[in-house]
Amino acid sequence: MLRATGRPWRPWRRDHLGTDADRATFRTLHTAALASPALRAGLTRESAERAVRHLRALLGSSAVALTDTGGLLAWDGAGQQHAARVPALVQATLERTGSRAFGREDLHCVESGCPARTAVVSPLFVEDRVVGTLQAFAPISTAGLARATEEVAQWVSGQLELAELDSSRTRLMEAEVRALRAQISPHFVYNSLGAIASFVRTDPDRARELLLEFADFTRYSFRRHGEFTTLAEELKSVERYLLLEQARFGERLQVTLSIAPEVLPVAVPFLCIQPLVENAVRHGLETAEAGGHIRITARDQDHECLIEVEDDGAGEDPDHVRRVLAGDRSVDSVGLGNVDGRLRAVYGDEYGLVVETAPGAGTKVVVRVPKFAPGVHA
Repeated sequence: MLRATGRPWRPWRRDHLGTDADRATFRTLHTAALASPALRAGLTRESAERAVRHLRALLGSSAVALTDTGGLLAWDGAGQQHAARVPALVQATLERTGSRAFGREDLHCVESGCPARTAVVSPLFVEDRVVGTLQAFAPISTAGLARATEEVAQWVSGQLELAELDSSRTRLMEAEVRALRAQISPHFVYNSLGAIASFVRTDPDRARELLLEFADFTRYSFRRHGEFTTLAEELKSVERYLLLEQARFGERLQVTLSIAPEVLPVAVPFLCIQPLVENAVRHGLETAEAGGHIRITARDQDHECLIEVEDDGAGEDPDHVRRVLAGDRSVDSVGLGNVDGRLRAVYGDEYGLVVETAPGAGTKVVVRVPKFAPGVHA
């Protein structure tokens, strides 16, 4: 085979990493990649101990210390006798909020030939707040080490800011799930228990089954671990909810489920389907004397899972729905805006809810989620 230049094509050799500069770049990127997961967990003693040796490899210095604003979190390399001076170096650096160089007199170093008798200390920032320092130790202080320490400290700060964003997102998701749990209708709980009570005399076995379904539904809805679950687990909860509603509505509530088995293991945000089904019952069918039909489908669509919740009930004003999805809290909705916001936070704005509705025409809510997404694990 010939390239357009007419020169023979040669396959890429796995054992050939290019020039010395190419290999140095690869080593640097690889070392940074090894430190990154620990730093993305935030600045703690555990994460510092996991990251510090990789940071020393990046800097090529005799020793490296990572600190918070109070003192030493982790040390790697020679000269550990100087660890006792680390808190003083932190305080001196915080007073100027910039990188500082320290000599052997600052470290109280009296050891001849000590490989860690000078230090460069750079602050670590999250947004505009100093959260700690990166300290590099060497036999002599050089401009190259000072510049390298500042650059690595900036990179570490970036990883810590990403960790803070991840933590903020997690806290926001947890708050939104708590809000969603609070919206589980007391009316639904009251009616479910009422329906169960109505079967106690006439059909005790049915009452027992419904009570177990109610217990499993509440146990799932109020579980305290994990932002994500599998689609299979989410749909089990939806089925329990619909069984309880069918006990109340009887033949007035018809349900059709069409679920592709291959999408059942897909990870989805916790409580992202059940609120949509509750919305269909409450706003679509509850006030209709003849009842109605709810259809739930889930299918494989290339790299995505497509989930639809559709009812043939009363429908809604599209402007009302737009206000809900825009975050207008004055508009009544069972979790529609909450689910939309969480989907966008996890997957990006292109994965928000799509709602098709009009008065008298029923409602269809479409959910798209990637089958695989970074950081999304059930």
